[in-house]
Parts: sequence; structure tokens; C-alpha cells
Amino acid sequence: MESAIRTRLTGVHQRIEAAARRAGRDPAGVQLIVVTKNRSVDEIRAVLACGRYCLGENRVQEALEKIPQLPADVVWHLIGHLQRNKAKQAVRHFALIHSLDSERLAEALQCAAETENRIVEVLLEINVSGEESKFGLAPDAAEPLLAAIGRSFDRLRVRGLMTMAPLEADPESVRPVFRGLRELRDRLATNGYSLPHLSMGMTNDFEVAVEEGATMVRIGTAIFEG
Repeated sequence: MESAIRTRLTGVHQRIEAAARRAGRDPAGVQLIVVTKNRSVDEIRAVLACGRYCLGENRVQEALEKIPQLPADVVWHLIGHLQRNKAKQAVRHFALIHSLDSERLAEALQCAAETENRIVEVLLEINVSGEESKFGLAPDAAEPLLAAIGRSFDRLRVRGLMTMAPLEADPESVRPVFRGLRELRDRLATNGYSLPHLSMGMTNDFEVAVEEGATMVRIGTAIFEG
């Protein structure tokens, strides 16, 4: 298992590097988040044997089952939707929460961070495509939430934006989604918001996302299944 995963990880890194160079970017500016949703602890251990990777989980409860079985220094990212009643556990166990999408969730995270005496790093989840089935803020709601966080939530540090593109057979068809997130980030930057990270791109489309400015790509299938 480890040998196959190592080979697939190498292939993913090569594809990230090629996409970054096509865009005139430094490949070192793109972080691979290994998505471990529905993966066994043995599979995850095989990934960790290949390097110090950040792991991305979609659900808090699934992460809580795995965390005690893996090294204590593993860095976990929460990449899926977060319910407010899971905020305290998320603050306790995740280094970065990719899915802040409402002021009510910001309030829950602020309260949890105060209880845990922590600063919480987050990304705003933006529904660039406008799909009703997806979570996330409308693009024009991002700045009001950033302003509210700046006024009222001193335990939260917004480090960037995240989006999920529609699943399409041709990854070129979702390029406008990734470009839209980057352009939103750039517009917000002109208003004084520092948002260095763009979390976008998964197995089906991560090369296009890198070409459009992704600093984090969330990949599972290409690593575990090839």
C-alpha cells in the first residue's frame, strides 16, 4: 500500500509543479492537503510515511475517531461544512477551518476560542458557482462578514478564501470559478484585507486551480485510488 501511495503522491506533486510553472508561479507556494474522508487509519499512516502532510477531514466526528490513532504532531484541517454545535471540538483539534460561512458560525467559533484560550485560523467559504446544493457565502457577502469579524471576533484570523467548483468532466469548464475566487480576493485586498490563501481545487480540477492561483489544493482520490 505504501509503495502505491508514494508513487501516486509523487505524480500529484509533479502535476502541481507543472501547473504552477505554466502560470509562472513558484510550486513551493502550493500546499497539498491530503483529504482523508472515508480513508482508513492504515491508509493515512501510509501517507504519513511518505512525508509530513497536512490532513483534511470533512467531518469533525470522523476526525475525532482517527486523531487518537495517529501521531500527535499531525496537522489537521477541517475542509467540510461545520455545524455550530461542533465548534468547540473544531477549535480544539484543527489548525485551519476552511469553511466559515456565516456570522452565527463566527460567533460560535469565537466563544469556543475564548473557552480554549486559542486564536482560530479560518478561511471564508465562498459559493462562487452559485449552486444551491453547496454551502458558502455569496461573493458579495464576503466583505460584510470580514468587517463583522474585524469588529467583534478578536479570536478569529481570516487567512483567505475557499471554494468548491462543480464536478465537471472537463476541468477547463470550471476555470471561471477559480478565477472568480482569485479576483474576489484581489478586490478585497484593495480594501485592506490581507487574504494570502486560496483553498481551491480537488482531484478532478486541481491543475486548473493552481494555474488560477490556488495556494492549497485538497486531494484524496488521486492519492488513494490513482
